[in-house]
Amino acid sequence: MSDNTDLAIIILAAGQGTRMRSALPKVLHPIGGRTLLGHVLHTAQQLPASVVRVVVRHERDRIVQALEDIPGVEVVDQDEVPGTGRAVQLAVDGLPADFDGDVLVLSGDVPLLETDTLASLLEEHRAAAVEATLLSATLDDPTGYGRVIRDADGSVARIVEDKDASDDEAAVAEINAGVYVFRAASLRESLARVGTANAQGEVYLTDVVRLLRESGRQVAARAAADARIALGVNDRVQLAEAAAILNARIVRRWQREGVTVQDPATTWIDDTATLAQDVTILPNTHILGATTIAEGATVGPDTSLLDCEVGEGASVRRTDATLAVIGAGATVGPFAYLRAGAELAAGAKVGTYVEVKNSQIGEGSKVPHLSYVGDTTIGRGVNLGAGAITANYDDITKHRTEIGDEVHTGSHNVFVAPVRIGAGAKTGAGAVIRKDVPAGALALSVAPQRNVEGWVDKNRAGTAAAEAAERARSAEKAADGAQEQDDH
Repeated sequence: MSDNTDLAIIILAAGQGTRMRSALPKVLHPIGGRTLLGHVLHTAQQLPASVVRVVVRHERDRIVQALEDIPGVEVVDQDEVPGTGRAVQLAVDGLPADFDGDVLVLSGDVPLLETDTLASLLEEHRAAAVEATLLSATLDDPTGYGRVIRDADGSVARIVEDKDASDDEAAVAEINAGVYVFRAASLRESLARVGTANAQGEVYLTDVVRLLRESGRQVAARAAADARIALGVNDRVQLAEAAAILNARIVRRWQREGVTVQDPATTWIDDTATLAQDVTILPNTHILGATTIAEGATVGPDTSLLDCEVGEGASVRRTDATLAVIGAGATVGPFAYLRAGAELAAGAKVGTYVEVKNSQIGEGSKVPHLSYVGDTTIGRGVNLGAGAITANYDDITKHRTEIGDEVHTGSHNVFVAPVRIGAGAKTGAGAVIRKDVPAGALALSVAPQRNVEGWVDKNRAGTAAAEAAERARSAEKAADGAQEQDDH
């Protein structure tokens, strides 16, 4: 392929997208870990282009904000003149005056295109030495798409938009995918002659094809091998369809890389996630964002990981985790909740009904069940008893708890932060730890048990509890009387 001085890429993202019925701009709707526009940009940036320009108008500021973290992208504002032709015209006008290469035009709502498809389109365009080459596809139901109308010899004659098509033209199954390569000089010349005499009153980019043909120049069309890659997104139904196609593609890619996906139909993996060989994904699992999963780890079933790191050989079952780090050989779940800043060292365990937030759990340490650990540092070899709570919030500020190596705590402990438990210390069941515990000490908070006889009869008279207590006392008296008779 030619070097990047010969290619400019223009992405159309100015449309309102009314059929989405959403306050969010259409091109910013997410699928597979990126927005629709993000997928198009990601694909485009794999090509050797001198410039990538995105044309915006509707919800302009929100789209521009979404582009801020993407390097090498220039924004073009569309004016009051509507239509894809006008959008491209403004983008082309902003190219260097001496640019005479090819212009690749993409749509910001066609997220399934792959780099290989576009590279092949460019190569065929240049090899054929034509003025324009468009990508087409054949659909069972072409409703809503522009139709590619060919001459008797099979060459491209024009493109007719769906709303402007006659009955015969509407019956054509070959559609325009909204992907074009133009020679820059021919594109500039033709756009200057495009009018608005159509059902929409817009400047159609597709009219460039007709004008080129009328002037005797050649236009080629390359049919996509898989028509699905050309599908645009105009409403929520098409959004879900595109997401399913993309996800199936991603899952297959990882399966071919050595990942076991037990049930592809219920597994969702973002395009931004990374999985290693011999990872196993069990049903109903979502691997989202920038999540990375190392070799030999097992994730699922019923698990959602967002922007997490999972180490080699780790096991994560029935867990919801965000921005968490799970070390090699660590185990999580079932029914665990890891919030931002949760870090498990190698071999650590977070068990059933445990929530961890902004805390570090040391190597081999265990939080087995029914616990909340927040703003805490736990050393190595620690075992927290069932029902442990780190009380980290005093209604104004979050405070930290520090638990040293080899600490073993009793069940139902509350650690009132800020507090430090020294290495090797022990705590008794039901302890409320308000003061630092020295290394190797036993911490107890024991008070004598006090029973107030008759409290329910006095304070809850007539309730079910009072009636049950009376029945129990009567039964006890009867049992005592029977025992006395036996003794005599």
